[in-house]
Order: sequence, then C-alpha cells, then structure tokens
Amino acid sequence: MTSIVNFEGIWGVGDETPHCYLLTVDDFTFLLDCGWDEKFDKDYLDRLTKVLPRVDCVLVTYPDPLHMGALPYMVGKCQLSCPVYATVPVFKMGQMFLYDWYQSHHNYDLVEHFCLDDVDAAFDLITQVKYNQSIPMRGKGIGLSISAQPAGHMIGGAIWRILKDGEGDIVYAVDFNHKKERHLGGCELDKISRPSLLITDAFNSSYRQERRRHRDEKLVAQLQETCRNGGNVLIATDTGGRVLEMTHMLEQMWNTKESGLSAYSLAILSNTGYHVIHFAKQMIEWMSEKLTKAFDTLRTNPFSFKHLKFCHNLTDLNRLPSPKVVLASFPDLESGYSRELFVQWATNPKNTIILTSRTGPDTLARRLIDNPQIRTFKLLEKQRVRLEGSELDEHFRLKREKQQQQQRIKEEVESSSDSEDEEGLEAGKHDIIVLHEKAGNQSMFRSRKHHPMFPYHEDKVRGDDYGEFINLDDFDISSLKEENKENMDLQQIPFDNNDMMEMDETPTKCVSQTVTVRVAAQVLFIDFEGRSDGESIRKIVEAMHPLRVILVRGSHTDLQAFSENIRSMTKAKVFTPNLGQVVNASMESHIYQIKLSESLVSSLALQPAGREMEVAWVDGCVTFPTIEGTPEEAEDRQVISTENQREKAMATLTLITREQAPPHNPVFINDIRLSEFKQVLSRAGISSEFNAGILWCASGTLALKKQDSGSVSLEGPLSPDYFEIRELLYSQYAIL
Repeated sequence: MTSIVNFEGIWGVGDETPHCYLLTVDDFTFLLDCGWDEKFDKDYLDRLTKVLPRVDCVLVTYPDPLHMGALPYMVGKCQLSCPVYATVPVFKMGQMFLYDWYQSHHNYDLVEHFCLDDVDAAFDLITQVKYNQSIPMRGKGIGLSISAQPAGHMIGGAIWRILKDGEGDIVYAVDFNHKKERHLGGCELDKISRPSLLITDAFNSSYRQERRRHRDEKLVAQLQETCRNGGNVLIATDTGGRVLEMTHMLEQMWNTKESGLSAYSLAILSNTGYHVIHFAKQMIEWMSEKLTKAFDTLRTNPFSFKHLKFCHNLTDLNRLPSPKVVLASFPDLESGYSRELFVQWATNPKNTIILTSRTGPDTLARRLIDNPQIRTFKLLEKQRVRLEGSELDEHFRLKREKQQQQQRIKEEVESSSDSEDEEGLEAGKHDIIVLHEKAGNQSMFRSRKHHPMFPYHEDKVRGDDYGEFINLDDFDISSLKEENKENMDLQQIPFDNNDMMEMDETPTKCVSQTVTVRVAAQVLFIDFEGRSDGESIRKIVEAMHPLRVILVRGSHTDLQAFSENIRSMTKAKVFTPNLGQVVNASMESHIYQIKLSESLVSSLALQPAGREMEVAWVDGCVTFPTIEGTPEEAEDRQVISTENQREKAMATLTLITREQAPPHNPVFINDIRLSEFKQVLSRAGISSEFNAGILWCASGTLALKKQDSGSVSLEGPLSPDYFEIRELLYSQYAIL
C-alpha cells in the first residue's frame, strides 16, 4: 500500500529563516532540523512546543544553530525524549557551536531559553551514525529506515534518505554543496535517481557564484593590502563549520613565501576555537579524498597549524602584534567576539571587515551586505558590569538572607529527626521506672512502664542517599590554581563544559545602551558559504528526476521561479507551502485511511499468493462516524480532530450480505515463471521442454507462452492433457 506522506513547515518556509519541518510517513513523524535564530519569534516557540508530542524522531543535517540550535530548548524546556540522529562530526562540532553561542550571549546578556546543562542533555539523546549506514526505525516506524549521505557544506553534513519497504525513497537535502573543496569532497546527490519525494530549498536558486580561483585571489590581495598599510583584518566566520575551510586555506597562504603574509599575525578568536581544531584533527576520514590520501601517505595532519594562534578572549588577542588577521565568531555580527571587534575596528579606515556568509535578514552583517552605501549604524550594545555601591550591598544582603533561610530549613529538619529518635524518652536518664505522663494531660488509657537504657547520646552523621554531606570548603583548591596559573597551557587542557560555566565570583548585571558606529573601515563580502549555486542546483535536480518536490527556505520570487524550472525540466509535481500549511505529498492523490470492522475481518477468506502474502476479496460498505451532541459541541469536536490528526475519527468498512455484493470477474493473483511451472509439471508426471521461450507439453501438442502483460496463455487441442495442465496452472494462482 502506498504511504501517506504529509509535510508541514514549522519554520523556514517561504523565507530565509532557519530550518524546521515536520514530515509524517503514515503514523511516524520526523522532525527535519530544529534551527535557532537571533531574532526568534514567540510564535515559533509556541508552534514548536505544540508539535513536539507528535515527533517520533529528529534528523539533524549540520552542526550550526541554523539547523540544530533549538535542540537544547526542546530537550530542556519541552522535555523532548525521542531519538535524535546525526553524524559523528555533527555531534562533536554541534556541541562546540552551542557552547560558543551560549558563552557569547552570556558575556553580555541573560540567556533565557536554555542553559549549558540543557546542551549536554540534548547531546545525550543523539545517536551518532556514519555515512551510508542504514538505521531501521522501531515501534510505529517498523518498515522505515534512514541513512545519511555526504552533503558537503560542513564537515559531517548529511543528506537524509528515508526509505520504506517496497516503496520509493524520500530525500531531504538542504544547503548542500556539490563542489569539492580543500577539506570536503562535496555531496553525492548524483547517486540518487528518481526519488518519490525531494525536499530541498531555493535559497541559492538565483545566485551565481564567483569562481574559486578569483575568490581566493581577491582575498589574498585584500589581506596583503590591509596588512601592508598597517591595518587589521576581521574575518567573521562560524564556530566549527566553514571556519575549517578558512583556516586550512589561510594556513597554506601563510606557508607560501610569495604571499608575504607570514610576517603578520594570524589568529582564531572563539570560546571553543582550540577544541574545534582539535576535533578536526581526529576526523580526517570525514574530509576530502585528497586530505585522507595525504594523511595516509605522508602521515601529516592538515590541521596541525604552525602559524594560527588560538585566542579565547580579547586579552589574548591584544598580546599579538599588529597587523593581524583574526577569524572570529559569529558571521552575522549579532553576538560573539566578531561583534566586539567590529565595534572597535570599524572606525579605523586602515582596517578591513570581511563577511563570509549571507546571514538571515535584519542581522548586522546582512545590512552591511545589502546596503554597502550606509556607513552609520545605531547599535544596541549590551555588556555585563560588576555591581557596585548600594547594588552590591543589596546583592549580598539577599544572598545572606537566602543562606540563613537554607540554614533554618536544615536545622528544622535535623531537629525534627532528633525528636523522632528520642520520642518516648522523658527528662529522667537513670535506670529507674519512668511513667509516660505529660504534665497537665492525663490520659484515659493506663500508662505503660518502660525501663530506659543507660543514658548515651549518639552523634548522628547527616547525609544523603549516597553518604555523608561533604563540606566543599575542605576541598577548595583556588589557591593552588592561582599559584599555577602562570604555568598552565590553555591549549593542553581537555575540554570540559565546566570551563564554560565558571563565572566570576563578583556579582554582575546586564546593561545596554544605544551607540552610533561610523564605519570607516573597508567592508567586503567574499563568499565562503560553501553552497551550490543556482545553475548547479537546477542540473542536480534535473539529473535526479524526482516525482514530487517540496521547496522550502528562500525568497518568494526564488521559490516561484525555481518551481517553474523544475516543472519544465522533470514534469514533477512541485509544492511551495506556506508557513504552517500541511501538504499531502503522497504518491497517490486519492488515498484515505480506513479501519475494518471486526465482523468483516472475521469473514475474510484469505488465500496464499506468492511468498509470505495472503489476499482476499472484500465486499463492504464505507460508513462515516456521526458527531453527537449539540451543533456547538459537534463543531468543537471537529476542531479538535483537525488539530490532532492521530485521534481523529476514521471511516469504517463494514460487511454487507451476499445479495448486496455486486458480481465481479475472477481475478488471478500471482506472478508465474515458466521455469518454476516446468517443475510442477514434472512432479505431476507430465514431460515438458523449452524451445524458443515456449514451454511445450504433452509430446509437443500443448504450448505455454508468457505474454507481455505478464499473463500465461495455454494453446493446443482440447484433450485430457489440456484440462489437467490447465488445472495445475490455475492452482498456482490465488483466484478471487
């Protein structure tokens, strides 16, 4: 039976916002990516919270916030617990992206949507997979399987294929790149032919890229010109994706004497920069064939840099001599060190700001790209400052009150525990008989006499289920840290997210102010996005020749133009849904879910037809449920059933009588092979042989032929052999 496939855009449909989509195959629901945006809309969070109970599986394509940034929110605030699948590099680099994103925002503002514990909990849910590994689904997804294919763009990037037994496959491919780069080998969409459904984006459908050689020459010339004039260069890039292509290329430039760049400082400024490169060294097998061969033969790691310096704050960066070239996160200039450096360096005409990606609308980087003539910006600058004066006194007062409250609660718990242990013992502590009578309170029951034990007071150790409470002050090693601080090498410290959680003991607050930035530095956009351009995308889709196409993320103009191109090239049915619109992308347009009544199921006369299959002819009548109650109640129930498709009432197929059943011609079900039927004849004692593709029986008087339609014809004179062979032939079919 053909599957029912429904698609719904939660975010990123019809615009340029991050990716987040629902794909339902029969009763199993996939969440395709879960992106996060700097300028998040509350409607998105509400919509995401409502649909999460329906999600059975999450598929993540890339490690950046554009594709997986909302995962910690879904796990920490919405209690998402279903399986999440991502490739090994997406798992490792995704953590670096989100740690860097969180710390960059925490440095100057409050982060409300999730914390670092939520990031860790989210990645605990992820199942790491390899390319071309087939993963079968469980529960409601039995019969479905998924596999990841190389997508280019970023290390570990995935094109997800969803396959169902006996049916076509569904391909989810966004932001892919077919070109081979320095560290990646490109996507493999050319190996996928005629998928039943292709889900892709139109973000670059009308975009023409500059040739790679011209782009690199332009970058080198700009770096040389700026550094020779005594200026600094800021390259705004991401945390652990496209930054690998940039660092690998710049290291090669610094190794080339002809470029003359080795005299200048080259640095990466990020909260997780060192760990990103450390992970990249361990994942050479996920990179291009050229790098893997060089690593196997020369045993040199392409990410063992000699010139690139790692800076984790502005203090480290200021120690490097100028002129310098700095790669800083993030590419949109909305947060992180790239924004801080932009505010500092944009006012100097000697400096250069290089933007490497067309980020989302309304971001600072996008405004600089779309409106290069605007040189003055008003920016809302936020920062954390230490509390002083009365604010600091008030903070410590509230802190003391909180500690006193906790101490009172602790003492009350201890005293109540002691009173329970000493219940029944009176003030007397000698070996005499003590009557249990309280003064002023005569009991109507006769008091019992007890002989208390020799007076002994036991000091109880207070603790939790795991043992005695530990006084953390006894294990304070802050003094040791201060003594050894100068001898510690940051690049040799293993990654621990507790490093990201360490906050200054001095209390701080967030303040904001509007500042005016006059851009005197040169601002350039040099494309290092790593996506296929419009012409290449059209050729790839035409070669795939999909039967159905759903276009997402992109401007309205690009979506409409690209959909017309696809229709003319492949004759495929193309959908361009709106946000929140549910699209039925099933292969058959007239498919309905229906349940069988118990009386009909018990009356079925099933007959074997082929391997592991039974069929029966059904004569029944379709009935639809009626909604009882008042019109208002009926309308409410219809609204509920529309919102919750899982619980909506379905039509029922009920049994009808033989008199009501219409007559029908017999139906023969099976695929007969003459070679197998020859063995059936041999077992029945009838000789037969093949000649020119015809099976001759009964001494050559009867002929069995396979028709083009798949049916088998029996030709020859009417005789006992004719009727015997016909009966044997009929027995190979399920006749309904």
